[in-house]
Amino acid sequence: MSPDQWIEQIRAGDQAAFRQFYNAYADAAIRTASAITRNREMAKDAVQETFIRVYRQINNYNPNLPFDPWFYRILTNECLRLLKKDSPLSKFELPDPETNPSLTEESFDYLSDLYDVIQSMDDIHRIPLILKYVKGFSEKEIADILGLNQNTVKSRLFIGRKKLREQLQPDEEEEESK
Repeated sequence: MSPDQWIEQIRAGDQAAFRQFYNAYADAAIRTASAITRNREMAKDAVQETFIRVYRQINNYNPNLPFDPWFYRILTNECLRLLKKDSPLSKFELPDPETNPSLTEESFDYLSDLYDVIQSMDDIHRIPLILKYVKGFSEKEIADILGLNQNTVKSRLFIGRKKLREQLQPDEEEEESK
């Protein structure tokens, strides 16, 4: 079933359609929220609150626009809201992709070094990189999700990619001395 069909049925009060929608989106939402929050429990809370908000705000969704950016904007905002709370875990707990199966499957299973570098970045560069390269959103969609100007998103992606290159490429001086 497509998101448009789910939305139509959910708006009509069909709880089975909402369960199907939840089952289709929950795993990807947890992985995305885990990458944003760096905390599995906080990610679960963010996803739970996101689905509640989607259910309550489904009538505000404009069906002429793509659904995924609308959904991930709610999810990203909820993750950011939870990160702003005074939670020491959100600042210090970095999940280990080697021992956390939810992070090693699919997109992170062969990218642990890249994942570690992305997770060590500041939020303003890390979150756009996750939305662009893990979730596949366009720069315009990321700008809509984060409530930013598209040029700001482009700049943050550029700086984020530059930081990634610096962290992942060995220093040329070290290579020459070997």
